[in-house]
Amino acid sequence: MSTETADPNLAEIDRWPTERAVMAMFEGQREAVASIGSQTEAIARAAEAAAERLGDAGRLAYAGAGTSGRVGVQDGVELTPTFGWPEERLAFFLAGGETAMMRAVEGAEDDAEAGRAAVRDAAFGQCDVLIGVAASGRTPYTIGALEEARSRGSLTISFSCNPDTPLLEAAEHPILLDTGSEAVAGSTRMKAGTAQKAALNLLSTAIMLRQGLVYRGLMVNMRISNAKLLKRGIAMVSEIAGVDDAVAGIALEDAGRDIRTAVLVALGLDLADARQRMAETPREFAALVEQLRTR
Repeated sequence: MSTETADPNLAEIDRWPTERAVMAMFEGQREAVASIGSQTEAIARAAEAAAERLGDAGRLAYAGAGTSGRVGVQDGVELTPTFGWPEERLAFFLAGGETAMMRAVEGAEDDAEAGRAAVRDAAFGQCDVLIGVAASGRTPYTIGALEEARSRGSLTISFSCNPDTPLLEAAEHPILLDTGSEAVAGSTRMKAGTAQKAALNLLSTAIMLRQGLVYRGLMVNMRISNAKLLKRGIAMVSEIAGVDDAVAGIALEDAGRDIRTAVLVALGLDLADARQRMAETPREFAALVEQLRTR
């Protein structure tokens, strides 16, 4: 596996001046991000398929172990505050359970049946999407989770940093992030971890785009949980609806701080109608805005 091999050019890195070592590691991080370039089309296809499969009720889940599992959790938990993705439509299958977020759970990643059981216990089905992440591409827990999800009709996506691996074979949408050797041999928290995080950012954000949760580059479905985000929400309503901040603020409070509903109210719909429209056709927000602007 290329991620486990030592780079002969870095064999003396522990003896180098610190600045030189940091620069070498930085170059490795750049190479890691560059590895995603050849996979943007595959990521886009996976995102479109995932958004369609998820519809209005499906669950998005991440499976992994160690660094890869933690990177998956980090990506997923940010979807709720950023895009308003419902927590009940998120799932995390982490080898070793929640304890593994803070400390290593020895042997957990080798238990393929535990991965399968986690997916079974969550009653995954045809409306759900599972993203499996493993730098090696050979982690039994993650492969087991993907195989179980796929057998149940769920859409499966996988990220591996090594080619021709079981993880890539297990998913309908395999994505190879060929990051190569690490600065510290086998430490996949470095290049592999960076590439995984960046690629997951692309995938999940693209899914949110196709789910209609972004309008003209704005996070119109974010959760307003503090004063900073309230100010940002008012600015969004003001910009999209073409009203001043005072009107935008009133509309936002009337709408229970739901930005999209507030925009429709600021554009002239009554609150009940705006709420009904967003409940029935949430993905039609852009079309509704354009319609209200031209009426």
